[in-house]
Amino acid sequence: MDKPLRKRTLIRRYKNKLNKTGKTQLALWTLLALAGNVYGQSHPSSVLYDQTSELAGPIIQYEQDIDAIRDFYLPYEVNERSEYQFKVYVLNSPEQRSRLLQIDSTYLADLKKVDFRGLSIYGQADYLMLKKEIAKHVKNLSEENTRYDQIKIYLSFADDVYALEKKRRRGEHVDGEEVAKIFSRLAVNIANDSAKLSNVKSLDKPLANTLGDAASALKARLKSFFDFYNTYDPAFTWWVPVPYKKINGQLSSFTELASSKGKISTTQKDDGSGIKGKPIGRKALIAQLNDEFIPYTPEELIELANKEFAWCDKEMLKASRQMGFGDDWKKALEKVKNSYMPLGHQPELIVKLYNDAIDFIKARDLITVPPLAEETWGMVMMSPKRQLVNPFFTGGKEISISYPTNSMAYDDRLMSMRGNNPYFSRGTVQHELIPGHNLQYFMNSRYKPYRHEFSTPFSTEGWALYWEMLLWDQGFAQKPEERVGMLFWRMHRCARIIFSMSYHLNRWTPQQCIDFLVDRVGHERANAEGEVRRSFEGGYSPLYQVAYLLGGLQYMALKHEMVDSGKMTYKQFHDAAIKENLIPVEMLRAILTKQQLDADFETKWRFYNIK
Repeated sequence: MDKPLRKRTLIRRYKNKLNKTGKTQLALWTLLALAGNVYGQSHPSSVLYDQTSELAGPIIQYEQDIDAIRDFYLPYEVNERSEYQFKVYVLNSPEQRSRLLQIDSTYLADLKKVDFRGLSIYGQADYLMLKKEIAKHVKNLSEENTRYDQIKIYLSFADDVYALEKKRRRGEHVDGEEVAKIFSRLAVNIANDSAKLSNVKSLDKPLANTLGDAASALKARLKSFFDFYNTYDPAFTWWVPVPYKKINGQLSSFTELASSKGKISTTQKDDGSGIKGKPIGRKALIAQLNDEFIPYTPEELIELANKEFAWCDKEMLKASRQMGFGDDWKKALEKVKNSYMPLGHQPELIVKLYNDAIDFIKARDLITVPPLAEETWGMVMMSPKRQLVNPFFTGGKEISISYPTNSMAYDDRLMSMRGNNPYFSRGTVQHELIPGHNLQYFMNSRYKPYRHEFSTPFSTEGWALYWEMLLWDQGFAQKPEERVGMLFWRMHRCARIIFSMSYHLNRWTPQQCIDFLVDRVGHERANAEGEVRRSFEGGYSPLYQVAYLLGGLQYMALKHEMVDSGKMTYKQFHDAAIKENLIPVEMLRAILTKQQLDADFETKWRFYNIK
């Protein structure tokens, strides 16, 4: 019997046995590990592993189990236009958190029983990423639970709401008059809790956010309960609507009150920038870096960024001299900024720049570009509101073009046009489209999509930034103006590491970050403000902005190991990398180098020599 057929036969026979005996899911995991040992190690390049590994099934099941629990405990929002109803994504209830933690505990216990050594390298990588993902989920839930325990003294009414919601989940009959009595009690308790909270001068921002989220969630849960019975149950409809209206208003006011109590607990004083955030500190930064497979300290990363910045400075001076500005590189940058397009012509510029980049990449046969990916990328214009926190174009399934509108002030319009000039844009169009984010979305939906939960900005943004660096090395920037445009972004990514780490180490204020971008990188001030606001108020993790350059450097180090050594061509390397989905680059390296892993793997890849 050949090995592929043997594997299929083993799995089919074992599934039949499971159906007959009711064995646990763990047994299937064990079989898959054994099957991987039979087939995976002998044929690690098989097309089978383009799409899966021995742990793909458990990963998908884990993700679906978590989603099932989330959905079951979430409130509904009535959708009058469809049979299918909306779920309202709100803060977990205590019961929901407990159930999620049970699921996590079960999967962690099952993982310990898997024969790790019997897995292929693909399965081993999935094992380690699943283990880390579950551990991170447990940590987040535990931290959420700790915050909830600290603020539940202001939520004496919560248990009554949770109890009503529980009845609603299975359509239990309720007595309308009894519900009205409960609502009367709720009104009193909400009023008392509001009075208690009003007397509190302030809460630490994360606690205030949790309290506001909990109150908003309770309001949504109560509405879901009310909408289910109201008009359908005559007694409920007679007794409950009036007291419900009162409580609904109280909960709205309580949510606003809770949110207003948030105060940033930090040694940093208000610097007048109007940008609010919370530095997380060195210990939290190191923990998050470890979670992202980055074995460097924040101080080492600042040193790394300064080393990269020094290279940028040398190259920028070369370009400035070629443009006739000597060592005054800011004058060269000013000339580049003033090359902005005439009004209304930015979209056609984007298309031209995209064609320039894709033709360059194809001519060098750097990566396989599916024709459908080229055909189907989209284009939209970015709203003025979004441009406040994102002054440059972004990408994904489509490219979102940041350019001024008639509602903007004159100075803001000019800064937007200058900041999105052709030379700046030339360096990053392929970052947003192909082979950057657009190709990522295209390929990640087609290869190992079960790994989507393992995605990290160090791969998402790192891959796109890597292509900027690679195109520089391949000679994409010929004219000095083109090099200035690409160097501006390289400096920008160095600056992101420096100001993000300095801010979260409690060394810099937001205003210092803004000034640094203006003085050291040459940003337009409005764009610098938007960049800093995006970093600290835009919902990004503290490490998101540092992930661009660090992820790019990880891919560059791996390219050096695989391509520069002659082990793979550029095309082979890039095609293999993008098919593994957006996993941490250290795990991608383990797969491509067939690294020997162990079940207690810890990040250790020092991909950059700082000294």
